[in-house]
Amino acid sequence: MIDLVIEQRRKDLGGFEVGRVLPFHAHRMVGPFIFFDHMGPADFTAGFPLSVDVRPHPHIGLSTVSYLFEGQMTHRDSVGATQVVNPGEVNWMTAGRGITHSERFEDLRAHGGRMDGIQTWVALPDGQEEIDPAFYHHDVADLPTYEENGMWARLIVGRAVGAQARVKTHSPMFYVHWALQAGAKAQLPAEYPERAAYVARGEVEVLGQTFREGQMIVFKPGEPVLFTAVTPAIVMLLGGEPVGPRFIDWNFVSSSKERIEQAKADQEFIPLPEPPQPANPMS
Repeated sequence: MIDLVIEQRRKDLGGFEVGRVLPFHAHRMVGPFIFFDHMGPADFTAGFPLSVDVRPHPHIGLSTVSYLFEGQMTHRDSVGATQVVNPGEVNWMTAGRGITHSERFEDLRAHGGRMDGIQTWVALPDGQEEIDPAFYHHDVADLPTYEENGMWARLIVGRAVGAQARVKTHSPMFYVHWALQAGAKAQLPAEYPERAAYVARGEVEVLGQTFREGQMIVFKPGEPVLFTAVTPAIVMLLGGEPVGPRFIDWNFVSSSKERIEQAKADQEFIPLPEPPQPANPMS
């Protein structure tokens, strides 16, 4: 029932580390999910340098999904959106034919604190890879939740167990946040052909094996999967219908290698308007 287990690979992004899980050489995608990074967890001291921010960069052929457990960041993009994202909220940005965006940690820079969250990319399906770019933000109240016997769940994106999130998607998928108390049991249904679970905190037992923070379990289709929390745990469930093979190069995703080469050659993206910097009194 378990296809494989993917260990996160820690990468330094120039100020804090992320745990990269997807793409993985032996399993590049789970449903339409083609990229999965665990941002942090990292503790910041007030006044850290601007170089830690994710500066403006382009995307094509995908949607980005930002979801935080702790911390705060500010999104800006070339369709004019400026949005602060807080824990439990969803930023869904559709790149389509092309968008540029940045993510800045302004509140953390001012006050210090912890950053802990997940950034994923969802590949757009055939026929929709070149749609117009767009941005959507959803508050906590927009996202269905469920709680029972030590298990709490939030549906972030898509449809699962009869619930539907309000986030606009382009292909069948699901993305769920579980918070489990020690000893709690929860079941991943078999309603999608491609499914995985990422342990973001704690330890869980699945099919007699124990999995820890930083591991993604990829499941074979066809059977429900029962989880038991060994410790208090946070688990992210993801998957859906496959969209077909995709090429990925830097920030570009496409079913066509030629389209990626074109995007790399063009790079005629308009830089984002950045907030004015205070004058240096010593200059």
